[in-house]
Amino acid sequence: MVNTLLDFMLGPMRAIGDFYFEYQMIFNSLIVGFALYKLIFSKKKVGNESAN
Repeated sequence: MVNTLLDFMLGPMRAIGDFYFEYQMIFNSLIVGFALYKLIFSKKKVGNESAN
């Protein structure tokens, strides 16, 4: 019953969801890896505020 409702609501987008669920370990690893890369290697912007 759930599959029928998902097919009705998502229509052709269901194939994209199936593809994602099949390869979700790869996609999630890439996203988490990119986020960690940005956290570790991002340059800290330090404002040089001097009182004149």
